[in-house]
Amino acid sequence: MKTVTLDPKLDERLRDAERRFVQVNEALASPDVLSSPDKLRDLAQERSHLEPIVLAGGRLRGAVAELSGATELLEEGDDADMRALAEAEVARLGSNIEALTAEVRDLLIPQDPLGDRAAVVEIRAGTGGDEAGLFASELMEMYRRLAERQGWTIELLNLSHGIPGAIKEAIFTVRGKGAYGRLRYESGVHRVQRVPATEAQGRIHTSAATVAVLPEAEEVDLQIDPSELRIDVYRSSGPGGQSVNTTDSAVRVTHLPSGLVVTCQDEKSQHKNKAKALKVLRSRLLDQMIAEQEAERARERKLQVGTGDRSAKIRTYNFPQNRVTDHRIGLTLHKLVEVLNGDLAELTDALRLAEEEERLGGAA
Repeated sequence: MKTVTLDPKLDERLRDAERRFVQVNEALASPDVLSSPDKLRDLAQERSHLEPIVLAGGRLRGAVAELSGATELLEEGDDADMRALAEAEVARLGSNIEALTAEVRDLLIPQDPLGDRAAVVEIRAGTGGDEAGLFASELMEMYRRLAERQGWTIELLNLSHGIPGAIKEAIFTVRGKGAYGRLRYESGVHRVQRVPATEAQGRIHTSAATVAVLPEAEEVDLQIDPSELRIDVYRSSGPGGQSVNTTDSAVRVTHLPSGLVVTCQDEKSQHKNKAKALKVLRSRLLDQMIAEQEAERARERKLQVGTGDRSAKIRTYNFPQNRVTDHRIGLTLHKLVEVLNGDLAELTDALRLAEEEERLGGAA
């Protein structure tokens, strides 16, 4: 039977963490650190991060050693009862090692500092005319249902309608634990293949919508110089009641250095529309800043998972085959209805795992 060993890359990362844990413990006992509150705080925080890795790694190494012993006993034992016990032990330890390995991998992956931020989601109809607008509306409904499942809340920032049931553009904020961390994998071009209701010949059409997911920016992330903004006001259009087309409540904000333009007309108040537009602008600028910082690393990756590469097709929704395919990781699910009802867990978990595997391998 094959000897069980730790994955070499995982073992190396674990050893690095164990060595650093020893160094931190020694440093915490030094008079120089004890006399410096800042050093003491930083090292204590690092120790609290390393300790669970070291403890889980110790359990993993112990389970691997036990499995080696149980395997030897299984290979050498002639007694049927002893072999049965050894087989049961090998199976138990194998499952334990699998779970501990997953735990250690999770602990070794640095947490996304923006993971618990609110997410600003922008959906726009792409190629495909009215059918693209209908699909964009369905994507918005998919994320609304996902938010319900997760206990998140949604704040609509801007909505531009197309034909009945369709949207040209929707911008909304999703708030709740882990909102950006999960939704960030949705950035990209979403493609739909189906027979439109208006298609008399029964031919399958292909349409697309784009989704951009940005971490909501906070005031402390970046400051916007008011002199770099051009703010235009105009009358709202579309559904909205008696106040539509009677007051200049819609707002268009242009960030002159970057050329970014944000419009908002969802509120009846010009002041509220301006505040929402500035919130979206701040998030776009933060996203741009993060993308620039990670550009070199993104170019080196094979998978463009969570890097903001929105020019590539990331997912296809095929109605005739009840199929959803995520092209970044080659995952196909035959559960289209469930996915459109907000059941994205299998997709996002697989994307997260693929990203973590890559980050773990690249850092080893």
